[in-house]
Amino acid sequence: KIHGPLGPFVDNQVFLRVFRFRMAEKVGVDSDLPHDDYRGLMELTTALNARFSDRRKVQQIAQGVLRSLFPPWLPPQFAILFARPFPAFSSRMNAWATWWAGTWLMGECEINDCEVDGGGVGKDQGLLVKRCRFLEESGCASVCVNSCKIPTQKFFAEDMGLPLTMTPDYETGECQFSFGLSPSAQEEFEAKNTPCLGRCPSIGSMRTWHDGGPKLEGNGARCSQMGDD
Repeated sequence: KIHGPLGPFVDNQVFLRVFRFRMAEKVGVDSDLPHDDYRGLMELTTALNARFSDRRKVQQIAQGVLRSLFPPWLPPQFAILFARPFPAFSSRMNAWATWWAGTWLMGECEINDCEVDGGGVGKDQGLLVKRCRFLEESGCASVCVNSCKIPTQKFFAEDMGLPLTMTPDYETGECQFSFGLSPSAQEEFEAKNTPCLGRCPSIGSMRTWHDGGPKLEGNGARCSQMGDD
């Protein structure tokens, strides 16, 4: 029932289906659930994190999914024509576009002001996700960081030419998108070292993998099995 300003038909029958199709292509498997069922997308996310032991590979595939949603010429042209010459305008444009096209994925959002590079405040360059649906459904900080935060930031910086910092709050479920703000080394260190959530279905078994080490196998590795929740 979660949908953005374009309405449930566009969100569920277009955005969700296309995103699900592109993700299934990159992961190499698909869920048996209907293509307009959000849980099927989460099963694919679980499968992605289960299939690859290298978290950098997970990040690369997730970034590849985002790239596949656009014509290959569009992101580099956006960087040349908009992001570099008009960074503030481009940041506002992407904040609004993310609100219009991403509410179904993340949950209720609102445009807000945010910190930007140089220490100033960007008017309407931020997007606050009030309670992230993706984080809530996965229940896993590792999945949030490696399947969403890092690849999304890299997509905007490397493909669109626009800095982005995403700041999830694992206590409240909020996530602040700050377009025009480059991630700091300290902020990225804190994100990668977030303690495993108490509700995480892996019961901490993905902790070392989240930090760059090997995955732990055993009874705790539930969120590395497709379909378990």
